[in-house]
Amino acid sequence: MKSASFALFFLLSATRALAGDTPMERLTSLLVGSFSSGDQAYADRSYRNATLRCVRIWPERTDGAWFYAEQALQSAPEQPYRQVVYQLTATSEGALELRSFALPDPIALTNAWREPVRFNKLVPSDLLAREGCTLTLQVQPDGSFMGTTTGQGCSSDLNGAAYATAELTIAPDRIVSWDRGYNAAGRQVWGPLNGGYVFKRVE
Repeated sequence: MKSASFALFFLLSATRALAGDTPMERLTSLLVGSFSSGDQAYADRSYRNATLRCVRIWPERTDGAWFYAEQALQSAPEQPYRQVVYQLTATSEGALELRSFALPDPIALTNAWREPVRFNKLVPSDLLAREGCTLTLQVQPDGSFMGTTTGQGCSSDLNGAAYATAELTIAPDRIVSWDRGYNAAGRQVWGPLNGGYVFKRVE
């Protein structure tokens, strides 16, 4: 019965994700949800058991789709290690761009995925654009979306890094996120070595 229930859940999730008429609508649907890297962490101790929550904010805006994403260790949900706002737009060439923004006061918006209306007190001009960190995403033959940042323009000073890169795969059942930091000599100084975090959809 449990296996049948999961199959039905996956079918409903995939149907929902494919319900949009355009790549922009499909990707918007795929991004929203709750995800967990628990299965990956159980199989490989080099990965942490973390959650990823992503919700729509400012749905009335017409300059793309806006999202709030929050990542936290499963053991410390009240202390997220990543909080970011994304803006999804379509380019004239048919690609999709996912721009990222830092919050002026992340602590004040901890767990805001539970109450997206908390963002009604902010406007995009209150955010801090992360220049050079935009992901350009393309539709893949299987219907998923894949994208990366370009060049060395995404700044990072974590662990002595000079810049960061990001790779993202978004499918109906998972989001795979591979963020890495490099020093000025091009040596990786933070981030997973063997592949991205696999966040499986749980809701």
